[in-house]
Amino acid sequence: MDKVHTTNYQNVFIEVAEDCPVTKGEIPPTKNNEQTVASIQFEMLNNSPYEFTSDDVLFQVFAIRNNVSETELLQAREQFFSKGQPCFRASPLTKRYGWGIHSNDEGKIAMFACETEDYQKFTKDKSLKVVKAMKSTKK
Repeated sequence: MDKVHTTNYQNVFIEVAEDCPVTKGEIPPTKNNEQTVASIQFEMLNNSPYEFTSDDVLFQVFAIRNNVSETELLQAREQFFSKGQPCFRASPLTKRYGWGIHSNDEGKIAMFACETEDYQKFTKDKSLKVVKAMKSTKK
């Protein structure tokens, strides 16, 4: 059996990156009427908080952007996670658009705009591991 990698966290809050250019959560734009990685992630989490794991969201983005058919989904997902994938610390939502990501004890995730009370509560929650999103620039 091949190793299966995962991006899922449990009881973790991902803060926006130190070099995030915005001070409040922004809705990511589409480009030329095409959904972007950020817009797909945003739509999934905005419409269904705590319904998906990080793996679910990241694979769905891959499936949509690569036109994976229904019949190929299971095999494509196995292949996708047969190698490590960047987690939500590398997501444009946390790096560029001002959204923190909370993952609950089941590994299901929801996003919170960085200017909200909920966001602030998560950053101070001692029961969570709080990590920063990755910076966009290396200094």
